[in-house]
Amino acid sequence: MIAATTFAGKTVAVFGLGASGNATARALLAGGARVAAWDDSEASRAASEKQGIALSDLRNADWSGLAALVLAPGVPLTHPEPHWTVERAKAAGIEIIGDVELYARERARLAPDAPFIAITGTNGKSTTTALIAHILREAGRDVQLGGNIGKAILTLEPPARDRFHVIEMSSFQIDLTPTLQPSAGVLLNVTPDHIDRHGTVEHYASVKERLIVGAATAIVGVDDDYCRAIHERAEARGQDVLAVSIKTLVAHGVVAMGRKLVWASGGKAKAIADLEGITSLRGSHNAQNAAAAAAALAVLAFTPADIQRGLSTFPGLAHRMEEIGRIGRVLFVNDSKATNADSTGKALASWEHDIYWILGGKPKDGGIESLKPFFPRIGKAYLIGAASDAFARTLGGEVAFERSGTLDAALASAARDAAASAGAEPVVLLSPACASYDQYRNFEERGDHFRRLVAALPGVTLRSGAGA
Repeated sequence: MIAATTFAGKTVAVFGLGASGNATARALLAGGARVAAWDDSEASRAASEKQGIALSDLRNADWSGLAALVLAPGVPLTHPEPHWTVERAKAAGIEIIGDVELYARERARLAPDAPFIAITGTNGKSTTTALIAHILREAGRDVQLGGNIGKAILTLEPPARDRFHVIEMSSFQIDLTPTLQPSAGVLLNVTPDHIDRHGTVEHYASVKERLIVGAATAIVGVDDDYCRAIHERAEARGQDVLAVSIKTLVAHGVVAMGRKLVWASGGKAKAIADLEGITSLRGSHNAQNAAAAAAALAVLAFTPADIQRGLSTFPGLAHRMEEIGRIGRVLFVNDSKATNADSTGKALASWEHDIYWILGGKPKDGGIESLKPFFPRIGKAYLIGAASDAFARTLGGEVAFERSGTLDAALASAARDAAASAGAEPVVLLSPACASYDQYRNFEERGDHFRRLVAALPGVTLRSGAGA
C-alpha cells in the first residue's frame, strides 16, 4: 500500500466506495488523515463498513471542515451534470482530486525521480500498459502495474528510484489528477468516446492531452487528427516529444513499417524490433501499441534486445484478440472486449478472408455500417442478442449469416462451418461490436463463456492458460 501522507492531520472526503475508493480511504488513514467516506449506494456503504471503513454522511457534513474531496473516477465531474458532492466541494472552495493525484503527490515527496509511465488513449491503452509492464519484467525490473487496469494505484508498492510504476489512465482519472508528471506519458489515439461525460469530443481530447503536458517525455500517436494537433502543440512549446505511427515515417519517434518497428531520428531510420510471428500482437492496432511501448522503453534507456525479448514473450490480454485454441486448421479467437464497431474493425482487419464472425449484443449508435469494407473477408456471420435484427439488415445480401440467438448456438455453427471451409486458417472470431448487457453482466463474462464453450469442443487444442 502507498500511504497518502500529504493530508496528515486533516479531514478528507472520499466519495465512491468501489475498489479505488476503499483503497483511497485506507491509504489516507494510513497516512494520518481523517476520512469522511460515503457512497450513494447502500450496498457499497455496507461493503465498505465490513472492510472497517467508517462512514460519514456527506449529505449532512460541514464541508468547511474538509481539506479535499477525493472522487472516484466513475462519478461525474462535469457532465452530464456535476455530482452533488462536486457542487458541495466547489461551494466550500476545496479541491477535487482522484486517487492517482494522491499517488503523484507521494511520488513527488518520496522519490520524484522514480520511473512512472502513464498511458492513455481511446483504444489500446490496456494492451500497451500490460505490454510495457511485461517487457520491464522480462528485463528483470521491479514493476507495479495498475490504475485503470488491474489494481487500484494506492494498493501498489510505494514509489522508489528502482521501481517502475506503469499506470493506465482513463480520461476520468486524468480529469482528477492536476499534478500528473510522469517520466513518460503515452497518448495512443483519440476517437469520439465518453461524450456523455465530457460534453464534446474536443473537451475529451483536451483531457487526454493533459496526460502528456507534464511528462518529462511525451509519446504521441499521430495517426488521427486530434493527436496530430496535440503532438504539434507539444513540439511548439519545446517539450521532448516522440511521434508514433503505423502510417508514415515520422521525423522523431517510432514507426511500424509492416511488422518491423523502426526508430526514426535526424533523417535516419533503424529497426529496433520485429513483430513477425508474435500472434498476441496481431493486427495494425497492436503494431501501434507495440510501437508506443517501444518508444516509452527506448526513452528509459532499454535496448532493442530488451524490447524484442519482451515483445516475443508477451502473452496478450484476456478478451482482446485472445487466441483460445485450435481444431486442426481452425483458430478460435476471443475479442469480447470489442464493444463497438471501431474495435471490431481492427479485429476484422487482421485476417484477409475466412472469418467466421460471431457478433451482436446491445448495439451502439451507428451499428456496424462502418464495417462494410470488411464484409468481403467474412465467410459467414452469426448473430446473437438484441442487435440481431439491425445487424441482419446491414449484412443484407452482402454476407451470409444466421440468427443464432445465443453464443452457444453461434459457436457450434461457426465451428462446423469453419471446419468445412477450404481456407488455410479459418478463424472463428467473437468480436461482438456491441455491449454485453442484454445477455451478460460485462464483456468479461461473455468472453469467459466463449472460452468455456471452445474448451468443450471435441478435438480442441487449447493455448496455454486458455479455457479456464
